[in-house]
Amino acid sequence: MPTASSILSELKKKGTAQARKIYARHGMTTASMFGVSMADLKPIAKKIKDQQALACELYETGNFDAMYLAGLVADGSQLSEKQLNDWAERAEGLRMISEYTIPWVTTDNPRARELALKWIASKREHIASSGWRTYSALMSKEPDENLDLSEIQKLLNTVVKQIKTAPNRLRYNMNGFVISVGSHVKPLLKQAKDAAKKIGAVSVDVGETDCKVPLASAYIEKIEAAGRVGKKVKTVRC
Repeated sequence: MPTASSILSELKKKGTAQARKIYARHGMTTASMFGVSMADLKPIAKKIKDQQALACELYETGNFDAMYLAGLVADGSQLSEKQLNDWAERAEGLRMISEYTIPWVTTDNPRARELALKWIASKREHIASSGWRTYSALMSKEPDENLDLSEIQKLLNTVVKQIKTAPNRLRYNMNGFVISVGSHVKPLLKQAKDAAKKIGAVSVDVGETDCKVPLASAYIEKIEAAGRVGKKVKTVRC
């Protein structure tokens, strides 16, 4: 039976200096990571599928590779609000956790919307980023009739007002929120396009990478031209 200790040992063996360099170029703190590739993490995730307690133990180690693995395994609907807040708190300096793992697990939780709004209001960049990403993920999954359209409109207005002076990663995720509204919430397509036009090109330091910040207006227009506005996804986890 796998344990947190045995999984950590397996992760350590699979870690590479090259992977750590790649993560560092993306602005990640590498002090607490082995540097395991996604290709090597997924077979381990399959091996420990449905082991909720083990996933929680792995996250609590503070090791990036173990935390990311935990997000692939954990059932967010079984995590308490306190656990989700704790997970978000521990993701500082690990944007792949704050911007991917946290939204993945949180969107499966009944308190996802409330947590997203709470995190959006945070003064801490990684917490607020988790909030915007979580709300974006919710919009991509939930039927429009289950969404609070007036609330989303207010959030679009917040982006327009605050994005230019927001911290680096927050700008990226606010821009992504506008794209998500335009892509997945059909009744607010016009409002999303208006917001995208107002924010224009968003400047973000993406580290020593070739990553580009999508121009929200162009992205939404592409989705619209393809006839995919309003299309929902079954899961945001990948």
